[in-house]
Parts: sequence; C-alpha cells; structure tokens
Amino acid sequence: MLARMALLLKWALYAVALVAVSYLYPAVRVDGFGSALIAALVIGLLNAVLRPILVLLTLPVTLVTLGLFLFVINALMFWAAGSLLAGFHVNGFMAALIGSLLYSALGLLIDAALRR
Repeated sequence: MLARMALLLKWALYAVALVAVSYLYPAVRVDGFGSALIAALVIGLLNAVLRPILVLLTLPVTLVTLGLFLFVINALMFWAAGSLLAGFHVNGFMAALIGSLLYSALGLLIDAALRR
C-alpha cells in the first residue's frame, strides 16, 4: 500500500515537473494537468521500454561521444512523447533537447527529495 502511494506521488510530482518545464520553456507546451499526467506516464514508459534498446543499439556512438549521445536519446524520448500525445507539444528537436534537460534536472530534484 505504501509503495503504491509513493509511486502515485512520484508520478504526480513528475507531472508537476512537466508543467514547470512548459512554464520555463515556451517551446514545450502542456495543455493541462491531466495532459501532464498522461505525458509523464508515456515518457516513463518510453524510458522504461524503448530507451534501453536505443542505448544498446547506439553504444558505439555513445562510447565515441563519451556518453553525450545519451542526451540525444533522452531528447528523442521526450520528442516521441510529444508526437504521440494531443495535449503535450514539443516544437522540434532542440526544444526536445532543452525540455528533456530541464525535465531531467527537475526529476533529479524530485528523486532527491523523495529519498529523504
């Protein structure tokens, strides 16, 4: 029961982080909190299912770029979620890159706060 509540809290906080990204960076737009909840879920699912496959397939490029290509993979996951959902919009790859960086930074803060 407690684990479910923690998961729901984390999901809600990641949705709030997505809304915050849309306020901080206007090239990323979220139509409402419900859309942010769905977008946070889809981003999480893409990161859990598709991201490991992409990391494995692009391992040589990632090694050559000393890991910087992982930022591109994160941006692609963010951009894919924006392409799949009606209430979440990302205006191009650079917007996805900057938006994913902001979202990841806020995610780090959320994870650090929940560990305490």
